[in-house]
Amino acid sequence: TFLAWFNFGPEPWAGFALVTTMTVLIIACPCALGLATPMSIMVGVGKAAEHGVLIRNGDALQLAGRVTTVVLDKTGTVTEGRPAVTALLPLGERDELELLRTAAALESGSEHPLAQAILDAARERGLELPPASGFEAVAGHGVRGGVEGKAILLGNRRFMQDNGIDPGALEQEAARLAAQAETPVYLAVDGSLAGLVSVADPVRADSRQAIERLQRLGISVVLLSGDSRTTAAAVARQVGVETVLAEVLPGEKGEKVAELQAAGEIVGMVGDGINDAPALARADVGFAIGTGTDVAIESADITLMRGSLHGVADAIAISTATVRNIRQNLVGAFIYNSIGIPVAAGALYPVTGMLLNPMIAGGAMALSSVTVVSNANRLRSFRPQGRT
Repeated sequence: TFLAWFNFGPEPWAGFALVTTMTVLIIACPCALGLATPMSIMVGVGKAAEHGVLIRNGDALQLAGRVTTVVLDKTGTVTEGRPAVTALLPLGERDELELLRTAAALESGSEHPLAQAILDAARERGLELPPASGFEAVAGHGVRGGVEGKAILLGNRRFMQDNGIDPGALEQEAARLAAQAETPVYLAVDGSLAGLVSVADPVRADSRQAIERLQRLGISVVLLSGDSRTTAAAVARQVGVETVLAEVLPGEKGEKVAELQAAGEIVGMVGDGINDAPALARADVGFAIGTGTDVAIESADITLMRGSLHGVADAIAISTATVRNIRQNLVGAFIYNSIGIPVAAGALYPVTGMLLNPMIAGGAMALSSVTVVSNANRLRSFRPQGRT
């Protein structure tokens, strides 16, 4: 600009060159462009926090709105995570209390939610538990150990079959319970089937409504569970999910997420337990239930402090609004510079015979920044739709 006016401008050429150069420098200040993204992200993160959604970084906020598939771990995410014993079915001469006492004694060395349900049931009945020895947990299958000199196995149907035990005597009852969204757990003593303990984990009251919100946003919802296909399908029916991945071992959850990503999906994973951590880290956006384990929260990009799946829909809606706001800011700042710089350089001088005053240019530059900040602050009044 300076050289153009210096070489080709009218007299006094030095004055014209200096005024236009200073005006261009003032109006070309990238303040508005520099504020466009961080202001929107800052307000968006704050708005998410108001809804109990803690976002770790700006990348997660921007990516959440692009999620195409949400994978929900069943236990503690779709359900309340507080399972309880609903039925005790002993075989032979054993009674219900003996069955529960043996199962609880073995589970005293486990921290699994189903183990806690069995232990709680034993405490409620005032049972004294003998010590267990040689405890071993087989991930995704069950536990084994010794109680009062007897070899005890406690786990799912596959676990029994893998150890040469025929669960046929209780399969009909197990199928009936599984169809009611309960989890049947078989007990074997010294190589013989001894009974069955059924455990149920109630579905969260708002899970179905939250999932319907996600589906209205055009997002596919997948239920992921280590339970049997029958149990997982029963829970899926209760909450309106059509796609179910059942009998998934803890170490396979991350692989299932990777398979969806390989199919071109942008995956959001929602979980609460230690077993969910690899999948949360592998997903494009990981959502951790705030009432879950520290490991899960640390692995996730977004934490849902209220423990509700509505937080996932809120996060996605806020992300979409924030990205839209960023684009508005960038377009506005770009238009300002696209128009302002030529005018500041004197493009209108041949028509009007006037140059843009540097003070007016300074005011316009400040106004563009104020406009960006004001537009970003509009996010403060944003309310995610669909929650009642």
